Amino acid sequence: MKKLGILLIFLLSFSCKDTEKSEKKTTNLQGQEIEIKYANGFSITQFEDYSIIEVNSPWPEADKTFKYLLAERNAQFPDHLEYDQKVNIPVKKIVVTSTTHIPALEELNEIESLKGFPGLDYISSKETRKLINSGAIKEVGKNESLNTEVLIDLQPDVVIGFAINADNKSFSTIEKTGIPVIYNGEWTESSALGKAEWIKFFGALYDKSKAADSIFRGIENNYNEAKKLAESIENKPTVLSGSMYNDQWYVPYGNSWQAQMIKDANANYLWADTEGSGSLSLSFESVLDKAQNADFWISAGQFTSYSGMLEQSQHYSQFKAVQDKRVYSVSMSKGETGGVIFYELGPQRPDLILKDLISIFHPQLLESYEPTFFKALNK
Repeated sequence: MKKLGILLIFLLSFSCKDTEKSEKKTTNLQGQEIEIKYANGFSITQFEDYSIIEVNSPWPEADKTFKYLLAERNAQFPDHLEYDQKVNIPVKKIVVTSTTHIPALEELNEIESLKGFPGLDYISSKETRKLINSGAIKEVGKNESLNTEVLIDLQPDVVIGFAINADNKSFSTIEKTGIPVIYNGEWTESSALGKAEWIKFFGALYDKSKAADSIFRGIENNYNEAKKLAESIENKPTVLSGSMYNDQWYVPYGNSWQAQMIKDANANYLWADTEGSGSLSLSFESVLDKAQNADFWISAGQFTSYSGMLEQSQHYSQFKAVQDKRVYSVSMSKGETGGVIFYELGPQRPDLILKDLISIFHPQLLESYEPTFFKALNK
């Protein structure tokens, strides 16, 4: 009888543990979706000890949604769960492939986890450059042809891919070694706040979703406060944007994030009624015809001075914005190795971009404001 009792206790104990395990797996099926307010390219569903990130726009017109499992060490998840890549979190070592990923790591206080990057000279952040100069971050080639040998030696927990299409042989090679590659498509977003919201993508990787949400809400509040401030002005100046390249003038479409920001700064963008993806390609003559009397010209290509602009073409002198010295460029603000700060920090800080634009179009609203990105051309 004593032996029978011990056997029953053992069986009951085993049954309880099995039930607990089963219940945990059942519970894991009921996840909580993280709020994504502006971004259209990804979603995050959080479970007890793992999360699922789905990226549906890693590049324009992508025909596949990528599903990534972010799991804590020893996490339990359903056996039938399907995913493209599995990443152990929190991430300790990472390789990113776009400068736009750098600000998110810094904001989350995780920049020291960055071990490799393709094209180190493009990075402008002073904090990250200190790590580069100390040798803590390695050069891994170019994004289109990564140095896979160096990257594999780094043994990162994950590589964050930036891609314009599905054809990246370097990423395929890396994946075959067991290092997961997951795509970040923030650059495909059509709204400025949508781009900034991708910090939640990185928050999930570091098990810092609450911190990422708090950072984003701060950016969102700053943006909306600046937008409301601009609404108090009745006068809307007219604005030309874009620049010439190979005899074509490229201007943002009216439904682009750039055009939306000009609108939110309470100005009249001259191509606001156009729709499309990418940029509108126009002749110099058609731009001159429509924008010769525009009050401002912003995003004036690589120009840093009026003299340099007119040396390239005296035709620019026909624009009123040039005559009145109201041309502004992001090429004036660069890091120590020549990287343009706007292209790195801008997507993460649309609130600063908007304040720059407001200070240009309505200087009376922000009299003591020091612009971060957009600055007037030198003489």
